[in-house]
Amino acid sequence: MADTDPDLPDELLALRGSIDNLDAAIVHIMAERFKFTKRVGELKAAHGLPAADPERERRQITRLRALADQADLDPEFAEKLLNFIVSEVVQHHLRIADNHNHAAPGQR
Repeated sequence: MADTDPDLPDELLALRGSIDNLDAAIVHIMAERFKFTKRVGELKAAHGLPAADPERERRQITRLRALADQADLDPEFAEKLLNFIVSEVVQHHLRIADNHNHAAPGQR
């Protein structure tokens, strides 16, 4: 929803519009990411793999901190964001595994 206050400077309104567009893009990107991680969780459950992969998470943190640094974004922020996302993904994977383990053998 765009700001339309005529008392605000045009540049402020334009910047807020750009921020709103980026926020929408982030939501759509996260939805797409979670589609992939849902499938990962299903594959992990089907193969009896653990919900979390600490070694991969460490590699991803290192990778994203470097990307953040190159993009002039605080690497600490990037790490916190990734940790938040990963914790949510792990919870999803645990639920998927639990559902898989309680499914009838023919439904697995």
